[in-house]
Parts: sequence; C-alpha cells; structure tokens
Amino acid sequence: MARYSGQRSPNDRLREMIAASGLSYEGVARAVVRVAAENGEVLRTNKSAISHWVAGVEPNERTACYLVEALSRRAGRPVTKLQLGFQTDESPVLEGAHPVETATMLSRADIENRSFLATAVYTTDRVSLPLGYDSEAVSRLLRARTGSARVGAREVAVVRQITKAFGAADERLGGGHGLTTVAAYLADTVAPMLSGRFTDEATRRDAFGATAELAWLLGWKHHDLGHEGAAQRYYLTGFQLAVEADPGAHAAWMMRAIAHQALSLKEHQHSRDLIEAALKRAKGRCDGATEALLRITHARSHAALGEKAGAARALLAAEDALSRPGDPQPSYSLLMGPASGTVDSHTARTLTEMGDHVGTEARHRAAFTSWDPVAFPRVHLLTHMDLGDCLAAQVRADEAIGAWNQALDLAEGMASGRSRTALASIRPTLAVYKRRGVPGAALLEQRIRHAATAA
Repeated sequence: MARYSGQRSPNDRLREMIAASGLSYEGVARAVVRVAAENGEVLRTNKSAISHWVAGVEPNERTACYLVEALSRRAGRPVTKLQLGFQTDESPVLEGAHPVETATMLSRADIENRSFLATAVYTTDRVSLPLGYDSEAVSRLLRARTGSARVGAREVAVVRQITKAFGAADERLGGGHGLTTVAAYLADTVAPMLSGRFTDEATRRDAFGATAELAWLLGWKHHDLGHEGAAQRYYLTGFQLAVEADPGAHAAWMMRAIAHQALSLKEHQHSRDLIEAALKRAKGRCDGATEALLRITHARSHAALGEKAGAARALLAAEDALSRPGDPQPSYSLLMGPASGTVDSHTARTLTEMGDHVGTEARHRAAFTSWDPVAFPRVHLLTHMDLGDCLAAQVRADEAIGAWNQALDLAEGMASGRSRTALASIRPTLAVYKRRGVPGAALLEQRIRHAATAA
C-alpha cells in the first residue's frame, strides 16, 4: 500500500539516495524484502514499487522503515525518512533518552496500540549504541525525578518474583503468551516505582536491576515472536536501566542480549564488536556462570565470521568460566535457565558454523540432559529441530525425521514465532525426502502444514 496527499511530485531525495547507493531499483527492492523478512514480514516489493516511490507515491510507514534500514546499511551510516523525502519520520516514542519514560511508552504501545509498536524496525545503527552511551547524563536526569512513594526491598523482591513467573510461562507457552499482561505490569507498576524514594542506594540499584530484567523479558518475548524492532528497543532500554543497577556485569549481560539478536539477524561483525566490549566491561566483576554465557556468545560470533581459531579459544574460555567456583549466578542471567544448558546449546550452534556435525550432535544430545523438559519445552523443541538439521547434514534422513517429529509434538499450543520459523525451514528438505521416498517424510510435511494452518 502507498499514500500521498495532494498533487504528487517526484521524490528527488529518494532518487539521489538510490543513485548514491549504487543499487539498481531491483537491487533496492531485494534489500527491502530482506529487511522485512528479518522483521517477520513477507513483502513482494519489486522494481516497479521503487519506481512509484521515486515518482512521489509514499510507501506505508512500515515499508518506509524497511527502505530506510536497507539504504542505511548500504550507505554505512544512519539515514532518516526525512532524508529520503518522506513526510513523516520515526516517532520519538521509540527513541527516548530517558529509559523510564521509554519503558513506559513501549509497554503502553504493547497494550494499547500493538500496530504502532509493530512499525518499529530492527536497525543496525542502534546495535552499537551501548558502545558510546553517556551514562552520567542519563543518571543525573533519573536522580532529578523523584516522587513521594517510598520503595524498599520488599517491593523489589515482588517484581523479581513476578518476572520469574512470567519468564517460566514464556518458556512453556512461547513469547506470545501473556505479552500484554507483562507490558501492563511494567507500565503500571514497575516503571512508576523507579520515580519513588528509595530506602538506600542499594535498594535503588536493585530496583533498576529488577526493572531491567522485566524489560529484557519483554524484549525476549518479542524476539521469540519475530518482532525484532520491538525487541531491540526493549533490550536497549533494559541496557540503560541495567547501567543504573550495575554498570559492570548486568550492563554487560544486556549488551549480550543485543549482540545475540544481531547474531541471529546475521549482523556478525556488530555482534562480535558488542560482545567483546561487554567482556571488557564485565572483566573482574562477573560470576563464572554469567561470564560463560558472555563467552559462548563470543564464540558464536567468531564462528559466524569464519574465525575458527577465535571460536575455539572462546569455547574453551566458556568452559573454564563455567567450572570456576565463586559467586552465585545473579537473577538476571538465571532468567535464561541453567548456564550449563545454554553453554551446551550454543556450543552446538558454534560447532555447526565450524562444520563439525559430529561435535554438534554430541552437544545437542548433552543439552537434552541439561534442560528440564517440563520447565523448558521450547528449548527442547528447538534442540530437536537443530538436532534434526545436524542429522540431515550427516545424511541420516530417518533419524532427522524422527527428531523433527519430536519437535512438532512439543509445538502444540506454543505461541512462538521462532518455533514456527524453524518448522517451516525444513520443508524444502522434506520435499527432497518425499521425492526420494524416505519413510515418514510425507506425513511430517502434512503435519507441519496442518500446524501452520491451525496457528
């Protein structure tokens, strides 16, 4: 869809930006489609659509965001809608410097106008925001705004208890379960708490830390649904809040979340830069389990870039950190589940990138014993999917179909975009298996098609 008002005039700014990019109209269209796919949307934009936009027809807001991101990546710098000659630019509700206000506005958008928040597009320029973050200026702003309500350790403890319960439900039922309920809790109860009067500085830091955990959970829920733009903004807000709580380990943990998302969207260089900065921030200030989770993300970013030696060193460092005795694991990284399970799962994915399918299989099978199947059925579902991919790569079709069937058994009733995407991704392989007459391939393809229709 497109919009325009009054008489159309050619969009010379857009034409000049496309010319400067060196892309053809067809190339721009392909780039827009790729960005849309990253954000969970299937577009059929073609060179004719680009021609219409250059002629003065303005794309809808979400598509315009995809175009902005595509041309920003090509230019190697941020580009705005206004610079492309469009009438509107992205709403400041998604760009607030005040993390409490931003958390409130994001969660309000989740409750009252989901389509508005859905216009948020994942952008590469935001990935590096933590690297140059001015925490002192924001902290002064936050401390200047205090209300009359007193906040103590009991109130903060309740926030953590409720976040833990919401997180457990998310693991069992997927990111779509209870999203608006979690957002309402952040907007109505938790964010306002941060403007209260704290009993002491430790309680203030603890309150910001608990709120950062809730913001992380909302980001994680959106990531699971494929809403990458919304997830990115919650993660960045969570990072700002975490800096107020603990500028070392907790802030590094939130940088890991941003780096992990960049990794999943194939922004590998950004991911590695950010996780390396996180490791420097956390050095000497982090428990062994949390450090292991940082280092396993570092390993994955190296592997994704084809840097096998760096990946191998990071894998060993993750194992060493995991086995190191010391401080207990904090609540923010415990929300991910057992550190040993995460290290197993992500070691397997690292080995996949390195082409070690035998090692991948061993670590996926180890992950099944690390993750409680009752508490973490989504992890088991995704692990079965990954194991099936690994078995297929080893030309063990019967076993791959068995693993994928087990994944599908777990998918019923789960509102998880990642799970649906994983299931859809194996359909081309199943089509090959069907042509070859592999037993069970046709039935599994039928099951997946039925599950997609019922979703």
